[in-house]
Amino acid sequence: MVDLADPSHAFIAKTVEDNPVVLFMKGVPEQPQCGFSATVVQILDHLGVDFVGVNVLQDAALRDGIKSFSDWPTIPQLYVKGEFIGGCDIVREMFQSGELKPLLAEQGVLQG
Repeated sequence: MVDLADPSHAFIAKTVEDNPVVLFMKGVPEQPQCGFSATVVQILDHLGVDFVGVNVLQDAALRDGIKSFSDWPTIPQLYVKGEFIGGCDIVREMFQSGELKPLLAEQGVLQG
């Protein structure tokens, strides 16, 4: 449940509001620190999506906060236009089934 009095939730809400595509991940896009984060980065890069990566390893409160913010237990977590899309498995399944690209195009976040 989102609690904007919680500093990590307030940070997450502002980040998601200010950036069209946000990936809360372990590491940074240039150097993911887990395979699941690396997979989502590769998918977004392959599709040509401009996104902001937020390293949850830099702050334990943020790492815990993102899980309660989305009510989703795992990291990475992808947000598009403020909406939680899912973690690695969901993003991979949507990419493989062909659902992800049209969703991103519909939201106006694909380059070119």
